[in-house]
Amino acid sequence: MSHLLVVSMLVAAAGGVVRGMTGFGGSLIMTPLLTMVFEPKQVVPAVLLLEAFAATPMLIKAAGLAHYRTIAPICAASFVTLPLGGYLLVHADPHVLRRGIAVLVIVSSALLFKGVRYSGPRPVSLLVGLGALCGALLGATGIGAPPMILYLLSGSDPVVVTRSNLTLGVAAMSVAALVMLRAQGIPVLDGPLSPLAMAPCFYGGIVIGTYLFSRVSETRFRLLALALLMSVSTVALFR
Repeated sequence: MSHLLVVSMLVAAAGGVVRGMTGFGGSLIMTPLLTMVFEPKQVVPAVLLLEAFAATPMLIKAAGLAHYRTIAPICAASFVTLPLGGYLLVHADPHVLRRGIAVLVIVSSALLFKGVRYSGPRPVSLLVGLGALCGALLGATGIGAPPMILYLLSGSDPVVVTRSNLTLGVAAMSVAALVMLRAQGIPVLDGPLSPLAMAPCFYGGIVIGTYLFSRVSETRFRLLALALLMSVSTVALFR
């Protein structure tokens, strides 16, 4: 077993623990770490696959609780701008893109750390603009959820509805992004990273994170996870 495969499996396990504890954040920790070793266009498909299928066991329950008037415009707009992000992923300088990913994670983590919330009006046009931003970011970096997370967490919906909106929205956009990347000729399953080898580690991490969720202060762990995300991304930014 090559050392790069071992590294990718360990990173997947770490991403799974964070995902299981917080309900999000798997891609936020895996992407900047893996792009320190692999090119972004090699990392993004693998991370999207893991994140898309991580939501599978929760989709049926989420489908019955989600607020479709909120997530439908976001997802529809994201599908339109995904190819723009995919074009950047294919053609942008890998080093510039890696630093862009690091900056995106640092900014997103800082906003979540500070508890920033959106309190303005919520017209459909805002949802469309939010979705367009998410789609472009997801296609280019594999990290498109933070704007949607910040928006949905600041709403008045119950936590269970917000979590369902995020589950369905992220799953739909991830699958669409994978289809788009495959259409642009980017390997999804046969790249240098092995999602099949990483998947058991990722899901094992989710199980561990879910177990810890009921035994550790959620607030304390979220703060620790966000501090870790910012630290990892800072290293990736200046590497």
